[in-house]
Amino acid sequence: MSSDLKKINKLKKNSQRNFNIQESKLVERLIKISRVSKVTKGGKKLSFRAVVVIGDENGKVGVGVAKADDVVNAFKKAKTDGYKNLIELPLTKSLSVPHHVVGNFGACKVIVRPSIEGSGVIAGGAVRIVLEVAGVKNVIAKQLGSDNLLNNARATICALQNLTTKLEVAEKRDLN
Repeated sequence: MSSDLKKINKLKKNSQRNFNIQESKLVERLIKISRVSKVTKGGKKLSFRAVVVIGDENGKVGVGVAKADDVVNAFKKAKTDGYKNLIELPLTKSLSVPHHVVGNFGACKVIVRPSIEGSGVIAGGAVRIVLEVAGVKNVIAKQLGSDNLLNNARATICALQNLTTKLEVAEKRDLN
């Protein structure tokens, strides 16, 4: 029994080490830091909200949001939130998205379309940051509706989650 516990603890330590190694390869980009206040009986309590995008520039990306009393702690908490929300997306050989896709979040709508090789990332604001950190090199994106940075980043994540490959579609339709 005790040998089993030792093995489990050893596996946990190894997985934590591997997770830390993977963390170091990820890229963090700050979208926005805003000062927010909460009105209480004693007065206003100021804190900071950070919105961070994390990715490996090879098909993994996540958005993290957190609040703290100072900017550094808000950034750290947002980074850990981003690690928890990592998603994986399929990329083509030309480092573009496989097909046209639309993502909605709140009042934001983001349209992401594949583009020819060499065109670069044609997008604005938070959408551009999310696509660059995800590793997409050739894409055209348009944000419609609200210009809220957090909601646009989350709408982009929703759009990227809806991407499928030809193999996934073939399996769904029971084709060879």
